[in-house]
Amino acid sequence: MDTSLSGQVAFVTGSSRGIGRAIAGKLTQAGASVIIHYRANRTAAENAAAELGGARIVQGDLGSTTDIERIAAELRGTELDILVNNAGVWRATPLGASTLDVVQEVLSTNILGVFWLTQALLPSLREGARIVNISSVAGRTASAEGRSLYRASKAAVDAFTRNWALELASRRIRVNAVAPGMIETDMTAEHLSDPETRARLEKRHPLGKLGDAAEIADAVLFLCANQSRFMTGQSMNVSGGFVV
Repeated sequence: MDTSLSGQVAFVTGSSRGIGRAIAGKLTQAGASVIIHYRANRTAAENAAAELGGARIVQGDLGSTTDIERIAAELRGTELDILVNNAGVWRATPLGASTLDVVQEVLSTNILGVFWLTQALLPSLREGARIVNISSVAGRTASAEGRSLYRASKAAVDAFTRNWALELASRRIRVNAVAPGMIETDMTAEHLSDPETRARLEKRHPLGKLGDAAEIADAVLFLCANQSRFMTGQSMNVSGGFVV
């Protein structure tokens, strides 16, 4: 299958580590020039950029509209073929025990950050560009574990995906999402360190294992490549059967 992205430019948020880093690597392998984004860990971003042959680096907190405006200014003049909204935060926020700081962090990054950044970068997106949002199966399932706010934020990302697909269709910009199941990254490492929690989550994935970042990156590559040219407004479950 030809998944060449030769000559294309991609901006991947939260790409200094975890899923974002795997996505950046996969798009680079396909021939794209990838711009690395990070919030705080400059060293991790520099390491990721070095792995990609000296990729450009952009810093900014997507929970800050000021930082988003600065990112857009830095990218002004760079025509983007691909925008991957990957950056997000994963917090336990039980109803009745949530703090204002945590609630604001989740909402400002996972919902407003995705919205404002996409809006700010619209002038930089070429006609026929692709936007891929990283959602989650959490946005379409429920649990009593106290992560309702995170789940709601990912449901919002799916809603953005459907609506932006219609709004941007006149520019032939395709908008899709990938909804991972539980993926083993440094962000989920502490949660998965408990053997009982890990065993329970593995059991909920019918394929009998948790996902890895490369499996999500493969799905993102498909949505960026020509093979998905007639897909827009869709959210792909890449979850080992979790939703089923």
